[in-house]
Formats: sequence, C-alpha cells, structure tokens
Amino acid sequence: MSPTKESDPHSKENPFKTAQRQLDEAAALMELDHAAHELLRWPLRELHVTLPVKMDNGTTQIFHGFRVQHNDARGPNKGGIRFHPDETIDTVRALAAWMTWKTALMDIPLGGGKGGIICNPKNMSAGELERLSRAYIRQLGSFLGPKKDIPAPDMYTSPQVMAWMLDEYSIMQGQNEFGVITGKPLALGGSAGRGDATARGGIICVREAAAALGLNSKGSIAAIQGYGNAGSFAHKLGAELLGMKVVAVSDSKGGIYNPNGFAYEHAVAHKKQTGSVTGFPEAEDISNDALLELDVDVLFPSALEEVITERNAQKIKAKIIAELANGATTPEADAILYSNGITLIPDLLCNAGGVTVSYFEMVQNASGYYWAEEEVHRRLEKKMKTAFYSMQQTAQTRNMHNRMAAYIVAVGRVTEAMKLRGWY
Repeated sequence: MSPTKESDPHSKENPFKTAQRQLDEAAALMELDHAAHELLRWPLRELHVTLPVKMDNGTTQIFHGFRVQHNDARGPNKGGIRFHPDETIDTVRALAAWMTWKTALMDIPLGGGKGGIICNPKNMSAGELERLSRAYIRQLGSFLGPKKDIPAPDMYTSPQVMAWMLDEYSIMQGQNEFGVITGKPLALGGSAGRGDATARGGIICVREAAAALGLNSKGSIAAIQGYGNAGSFAHKLGAELLGMKVVAVSDSKGGIYNPNGFAYEHAVAHKKQTGSVTGFPEAEDISNDALLELDVDVLFPSALEEVITERNAQKIKAKIIAELANGATTPEADAILYSNGITLIPDLLCNAGGVTVSYFEMVQNASGYYWAEEEVHRRLEKKMKTAFYSMQQTAQTRNMHNRMAAYIVAVGRVTEAMKLRGWY
C-alpha cells in the first residue's frame, strides 16, 4: 500500500483547489473580511493515520487514511467516510469544505468533515473490511464524538461498516454511543428513510427546478451517470415520483442506452447479477462521456468529481443538471453552462438529502424517539424546498448561477457564526 497521495497543487483536477476557487469567487462578490476568507480556505484540523491490518492470509498490510474537520463554527463536524483505492487528502479536504457549505445551506447546526482510507474494498473480504474499519476508529477515537465529529457512509462504505465503527467506538467509551455515527442499520439506531435520502432530496430539487422553468417533469427524459446508491435510487424515485423516463445509466465499467427507456427493477437486477450495468439486454452500450452529452431533459452526474469540465460543457444538451455527485462540475464549466441557459442544481443542495436525514438520525438518537418514514420524508421535503428557494432567490437577485448563489447563502451563515464567536 502506497503512502498518502497528494494531488498536484497546480493541477486543474485538484478538487481542493477547485473548492478554494469557488470560495474565492464568493468571497470577492461578498467583499468578505480577509481573515474570515483565509480561515475558510483551509481545514481547521486534519488527522493522517497509518493502519496495520491483519489480512486473511496471515500477512499484515499497511493502510493510510485521513479525517478532515473543515469548520465547526455552526456545530459539530459531519461527513462521510470513503474507502477508495485512489483516495487523496485533497479530495477529502474538498469534500469536508463542501460539507461545511452544504450543512449551512440546509440551515442545520453542523459543520463539515470527511474521512477516507486508501484501499480497494472490492478486493477485501468482510473480515478484512471489519478489521480495517475498527483500526480506523481506534486511531480516530479522540477525534470523534456526538458533540465533535459524526461520520457516515460514503463511497464504498455501508451501514454494516458503520455498525462495526459504532461498536468499536462504544467499546472504547465503555458504553453505547449510537449518536457517534449516522447511516447505521435500523436495529442500531438508524433512521427510516436514510437509504434513499440523497436521491430523494435530488428528485425534490428537480421537481422544483422544472416547475420554475415551466417544464412538465412527468414524462421527462433523464440520463444518470453513476449507478451506485444515489444514482440507482434516482432512477427508482424519478420514475415513481415524477413519472420520469430514464434512457441511460452507467457505472465505472461503462453505460447503457435505450431511447425508449427501461425499468429500474430490470437494470438493478442485471447489475446485481453481473456486477455492472453493461451488457444489459434491453439496451445498447454507451460510454460515460457519450452519456453526459445525450439530448435529455435532466442529467444526473452521480459518480466522481469533475466529469463536466470546460472540455465538454459546450456539448451538454440537458435542460437541468442535478449534481448527485460532489464536485461534478468545474468552475469553468459552471460559467459555460450558465451562459448556455442550462439550470444546474449544485451538489451543495442537490445531494444534501443524505446529510439532512443523517441530522434527523442524530436528533432521533439524542431523544431516543424514532420517527416513521413518512415523517422523515415530510421533514426532508420541507428542508429541501426551503433551501432551494433561498438559493434561487439569491441567484435571481444577484443575477448569478445557482452554485455561486448557494455559496453566498452558505458562506454568509458560516461567517456570521464565526464573527459571533469572536473568531475574527
């Protein structure tokens, strides 16, 4: 296992530099105090850990991981833990910063955190993943807590991984601490409605954006890049709630396309059986790049960062882009899409359903009283709509694209908290 990988600080593909540039643009428009701006450009804390893990074959493998706490002026840090072979500290820094803005935009009393381990979970057994998960929590124990930093699932982690982490932390504390982790199984204090929350929040945003544009979402045509949790649930809920027709989906191995659309149940069953959507008998194969450029009403980038850039933004034909992935669009592409009249629902809002229901899970853990799924859905809808119209009003008033409007709202709320606390 190689040491921590640092991104090239001069590379346009560095997600942390992208996050900083987005903040810089907002700070200039807001005429933000210099000290506040500089404070927000960097994480308040980050921890790098080295993890020895006994593998099934008897050898010990060394893994490297991180936890970044970007800003906790508004409340404890919150953010997922990713297991990925190409994880970098700069990606984790960027995601922690975006989580700060996301929680502020949603007006929930949390800050931004993120964690990651460089590993390939697809090549690891359940026992190896459990030992890795527990090793990570042993190293981070003093860094975490319901009033400090609350992790959750992210790329290639799951409710089961959260259960192992919760158990390890509880052992360290000598008592049950269900509130230290969200995205847990229901039997361990998880929240109803958490599984599809990210996609559900995105679908609510698409419905509101379509209404604002005067589009009929029923029968609208969609393409989904990335068919993991968020992307697959966007397919399911788009059809169920909006009457949407999905004509293309993709995963890391490639994509599929059928202009007549195809059913969620069939695509999911094929992926579960084969490990990929490719080779689906009801559709033809298509590349991830070609999927992004299809003539559709709604495009859901639901995979990795920076898939829409200045190189392909002019070729995007979708009327609405709903970013279920973090950092899917670069600042250069934002400007191109805006000038072309494409409505972009930025990640800060579009995929915030996940952290919002995680916050609901924290509230339920703290009170010991758990809500019915319908109550979770009702509260999520209210939060998403309030945030959407806050962003939209700012965009219209200031004549700017939605991402910058979301930043203006979020940065304003965080800087207000920092000033009240005497940080600058």
